[in-house]
Amino acid sequence: MPEYLPHGVNRDDFQSALAEIRKIVGQAWVLTDSETDLQPYLDHMSAVAPESRMPSAVIAPASVAEVQGVLQIANAYKLPLWTYGNGKNFAYGGPAPKQAGYLVLDLKRMDRILEVNEESGYCVVEPGVSYFQLYQFIQEKGYKLWIDCAAPGWGGVMGNSLEHGAGYTPYADHLLFSCGMELLLADGSLIRTGMGAMPNNRSWQLFKYGFGPYVDGMFTQGNFGIITKMGFWLMPEPPAYKPFMVTYQKEEDITQLMEILRPLKMNMVIQNGVVIEHISYSASVQRLRKQLWDKPGIIPDERWREIAKELDLGMWNIYGALYGLPENVDMTWQMVQHALTSIPGAKVYLQGDRPADDAGWNYREKLMRGEPNMTEFNLVNWDGGGHLNFTPMAAMTGKNAWEMFTLFKELLNRHGFDMICEEVAMFRTMITLVMIMFDPRDEDARTRADACARELVAIAKKHGYGELKANLTYMDIIADMYDGQDGALRKVNQRIKDALDPNGILSPGKSGIWPSNWTGPRT
Repeated sequence: MPEYLPHGVNRDDFQSALAEIRKIVGQAWVLTDSETDLQPYLDHMSAVAPESRMPSAVIAPASVAEVQGVLQIANAYKLPLWTYGNGKNFAYGGPAPKQAGYLVLDLKRMDRILEVNEESGYCVVEPGVSYFQLYQFIQEKGYKLWIDCAAPGWGGVMGNSLEHGAGYTPYADHLLFSCGMELLLADGSLIRTGMGAMPNNRSWQLFKYGFGPYVDGMFTQGNFGIITKMGFWLMPEPPAYKPFMVTYQKEEDITQLMEILRPLKMNMVIQNGVVIEHISYSASVQRLRKQLWDKPGIIPDERWREIAKELDLGMWNIYGALYGLPENVDMTWQMVQHALTSIPGAKVYLQGDRPADDAGWNYREKLMRGEPNMTEFNLVNWDGGGHLNFTPMAAMTGKNAWEMFTLFKELLNRHGFDMICEEVAMFRTMITLVMIMFDPRDEDARTRADACARELVAIAKKHGYGELKANLTYMDIIADMYDGQDGALRKVNQRIKDALDPNGILSPGKSGIWPSNWTGPRT
């Protein structure tokens, strides 16, 4: 059995460090067996061999004090810690560390819901709390509050926000609707941000900014600290909720559709995170690829049109909702319906219009009212389980939508992959979610997927489309996209990293941010 050690740490020192850590977190919460204990921390869905990111150990502390103890030892021995909270985040690397030999700091045991305040509509949670857990807690208490969740309900409330994730209610921008953090710096210093920095303050989860610089965003999608508590605003249950779906018959309709959607979103007529699914995305949730196409090569356009008819869907399918007082919702719906059906062939579906067993409608309708579920995770079965997600952002215009769709479709098809995609319309931007789906057991498919991914990043940069997040493999090349002003942003991130984490122990390489003193590989 091969031994995985942190870069620059010899075996004796490593074993001594683990012995000290066991005294802090307990024998049972330091895992080292690569054939059993560490397997759940591998990424089996990306284009690299899972063992290439085998951790040397997993540490699972149960409290802030225990994390502080681990940090003290990690600094003494120069141990790289890769922080993981909850959820899976498959397609971006899952719970795996950036490199083999890192120690995974698994915060799953820190899973307390510390507060839910119905009067002011907020919660405070630890890193291990999942969407399912928070939703169930609120239901059991009978609070008239909704959460906003990612599509797979096993996701971490805190982790998704820290990765700039999005959902499907009016509170869809998870970081925007967060309020107040507690975090540890690399040296174990404990900090509360915003109003929480003031002792006995009673509005920590009510006002985001406090006094002085607003630093919360600095601790997201990076490696400057470890978040141990976080507040989130929760949506009061509205008097009326009206979900809807509109289908469109032609791929080219996306151009006009985005022009219609933009003013509706900018003016917050449609408040929630609107999903515009291509038929490929809709089908991948409901069917296996082999059930729809058993011939060599990519699924051709003609077959996609047939699949849309078989599923009673369009080539594009919008899922949105209205919220508020019943009379206001009814009045707004008249305007929204008129706008969205101005495209020839558009067809509207409301609650009760789809078959009772329509998986697509059922899970989308739940997500838009904050009920977590796992239906969308079915898509990983499309073609063997491997998938890489890319989320380039752009202004919400018809020109951008069509250019991104055709550009990425040509690229994926050229590498032998179906174009699986959806758009998510936020306030003024659209997230284009592109999925490279492949069989990770097929070496040729993995090689092509990796090549396709790298070319996708390069083409997105050439056209000015920045990525929202990154798979572990592509963090550095995506960070390189943001190289304007002579790489000024990367330089300032480097300076912050070196100042707050001089030993470089916190998630080296996360989001392309490496310690200056790092002498190991940067892959």
